[in-house]
Amino acid sequence: MSRIGKLPIPIPAGVTINIADDSVTVKGPKGELKRSLPAEMKIAMEGSNLVVTRPSDNNKHRAYHGLTRTLLANMVEGVSKGFEKTLEIMGVGYRAEKTGDKLTLRLGFSHQVEVKPMPGITLAVEGNNKIKVSGINKEDVGQMAAEIRALRPPDHYKGKGIRYTGERVHIKPGKTGKVVGRQ
Repeated sequence: MSRIGKLPIPIPAGVTINIADDSVTVKGPKGELKRSLPAEMKIAMEGSNLVVTRPSDNNKHRAYHGLTRTLLANMVEGVSKGFEKTLEIMGVGYRAEKTGDKLTLRLGFSHQVEVKPMPGITLAVEGNNKIKVSGINKEDVGQMAAEIRALRPPDHYKGKGIRYTGERVHIKPGKTGKVVGRQ
């Protein structure tokens, strides 16, 4: 039995779940998410918990068991609490500004970079160098944060660039110069 798949998903107050044939709709205080899941997995409500069971020990069913449970748990958490990722901008002259719903970044290029958020994602700027990406869908929040980080990933020689909060960047030593006076 899957260690993750067999865990029940607790349903917080204010969250409603509608289970159709192969799709699940989760509504909560933050919004609504709908997703189609593998039809082989059995999803049932048992009291105030959501339980996922598999029909057999077939490799395909075993693979889908934990995946289905995790996707459902992320949907429930997203509509009740939401997800958030924080990015830091490091570097002299590097900064972020919020203009309308867009994000304007100055990252050492000859031009400014504008980032438009995906639907359902909100971008916020704290100070000049912190960007908060938040939303109810965990996949979209992670994708948006990765796209922003990819604009100027951390440099391994000077440490400049965009990184996740708490991300450790190993700084490499630079080249050693030519020694003067030796022959």
